[in-house]
Amino acid sequence: MERLRIEPRPDWPAIVEGQGMIYHSPEGQPYWDESACYRFTSAQVDELEKATYELDSMCLDAVQHVLDNKLFDRFLIPPEFADYVTQSWETDEITIYGRFDLAYDGAGPPKLLEYNADTPTALLEAAVVQWHWLQAFEGGGHDQFNSIHERLIEAWGAVKPSVGGALQFAAMGGQDEDFMTVNYLRDTAMQAGLETGYLDVEQIGWNEAQKSFVDLAEQPMWNCFKLYPWEWMITDEFGKKVLENNTRWFEPPWKMILSNKATLPLLWEMFPESPYLVRALREPLGGAYIKKPLRAREGANVSVVEYGITTESTTGPYEAEPCVYQELVKLPCFEGNYVVVGSWMVNGYACGVGLREDTRRITGNTSRFVPHFIAD
Repeated sequence: MERLRIEPRPDWPAIVEGQGMIYHSPEGQPYWDESACYRFTSAQVDELEKATYELDSMCLDAVQHVLDNKLFDRFLIPPEFADYVTQSWETDEITIYGRFDLAYDGAGPPKLLEYNADTPTALLEAAVVQWHWLQAFEGGGHDQFNSIHERLIEAWGAVKPSVGGALQFAAMGGQDEDFMTVNYLRDTAMQAGLETGYLDVEQIGWNEAQKSFVDLAEQPMWNCFKLYPWEWMITDEFGKKVLENNTRWFEPPWKMILSNKATLPLLWEMFPESPYLVRALREPLGGAYIKKPLRAREGANVSVVEYGITTESTTGPYEAEPCVYQELVKLPCFEGNYVVVGSWMVNGYACGVGLREDTRRITGNTSRFVPHFIAD
C-alpha cells in the first residue's frame, strides 16, 4: 500500500460537480482530494475482500446471537421494538448496503474499527467520482477495487419483484451530501427499473385514519429508503408509528443492532481469535484505547486515551451516551496523514473501497476522500 503525490486535474471542481459531488469543498476546504492517491496490489485487494466477507459473516452471526439471547437493552433498543426487529430478521428483510471502516497498512490483516451499517455516506465518491478519476489518471489503463455501482443496481433488481408501487427515497432537508447520496441511490434503483420518488424526511406525513405514512400527495408510502438513522427515528414524535403500519424500510429494522457500536465488544466476545477484530469491551481498558459512544456519528465525542491521559478528543451531542472501549489501533500514517479504508458490502458482495485521510487519528465528517488504483 503506497501513497503517491499527484497533480490534481486543473478543472477538477467542475468535473466532480458534474458527477453530483456538489459538496467537494465544505467551508472552502477540500473534502475530495486528488492531490494524492493510494496504490494497492491485487493481493492487498484480495485481503481486503476476504476480510470484508469474514466480518460480514460474523456480524450476521452477532445479530442472531442478540435475538437468541434478547440482548436488546445492550443496544439501547426499546422493549416495544424487540418484536419488530426480530420479525424483520426472521423474514429475511434485505439489506442494500453497509461500510466497514478498517485499519489497513497493506501488510498485516485489516482490523475492524467500526461498521456503518444503517446510513453510510461517502458512497457517491466511492462508486462514481473516483471511478471517473481513474479513467483520467495516467491516461487510464489501471484497475480499481470498485464494482459498487453495478452491485447497487443488482440489489434494487433483487428488491423489485417484492415492491408494489413507488419506492420513496428520503433524506434530511438542507444537507447537500445526504441529498446527493440518496438521489444517487435513487438513480441506481431507477436503472433497475423501479418507480421512485423523493421527499425530505421532514415531509413524511402520518395519516391516522389509514394508519400509514404518506408522501406529499397524501398517498401511502409502502416502501421507503431513508437516510435517517433508526435510533433517531424510533425516538421521534411519530417514531412508534412504525409499529402500527406496514411500510417497508431500507435499511431494515434489524440493522438497528449492527449500526450500534455495542456490536464491537459483542464481536470480540464471540470471535476473540479473529485476525480482523480489535479487542473491545464495555468498560475502560488499560493502556491505550479509544472511547466511542454507542450511537455517535461522524467521529463525534470520541476520545483517544493513552495510559490514563486523553491525548485527542472531539466534541459533539453524544456526551451522555454509554460508551464502548476499543484497543487503540495504530493507523497507517503517510506524511502526517492517517488513513482509514472504507470497505463496501452491497447486496451481499464485497465490492469496493473508499479511503479517508486526516491529520488527526479520529476520522470525522470532513476527513478527506482520496482515490485509489490497483497496480502490481
